Amino acid sequence: MIRIIACGHMKEKWMKDGLQEYVRRISPYEKIEVVEVNDEKAPESNSDAQNEQVKDKEGERLLKQIRDTDYVILLDLAGKEWSSPEMAQFLQSLYNRNRNHIDFVIGGSLGVSRALINRADYRWKISDCTFPHQLCRVMVSEQIYRCFRILHHEPYHK
Repeated sequence: MIRIIACGHMKEKWMKDGLQEYVRRISPYEKIEVVEVNDEKAPESNSDAQNEQVKDKEGERLLKQIRDTDYVILLDLAGKEWSSPEMAQFLQSLYNRNRNHIDFVIGGSLGVSRALINRADYRWKISDCTFPHQLCRVMVSEQIYRCFRILHHEPYHK
């Protein structure tokens, strides 16, 4: 089972539609679930200390959704990048090791807490570019779908 666990709720209809389309496409290959937790208000006037408190609160909410046996792939700007074939092979290696519960975790707009970083089994940098966190859900789901197409030797990933 794959879960995309994200901070905040999707607001844009076109993003919701995109995410649901990829969830639909993934479902013949694997069970997939999208879990959203509430985000914290973070005004631009926040101090650095207040922003750390926001990340900690959001991190606690995200961590509550993660089971001890889950393999956690945290989206993190300090993580490592993958090509799509490398990601597909990585997912296959997890399945080969009976790591059948895989969580892709997307933090809030300020980033992620130290506790969440410490819990992560792998830190994935999706891009050098900055994207809205809602859009990252669509991008992650698309890459998961692409991985399954690659692993099943089906066209799409060219």
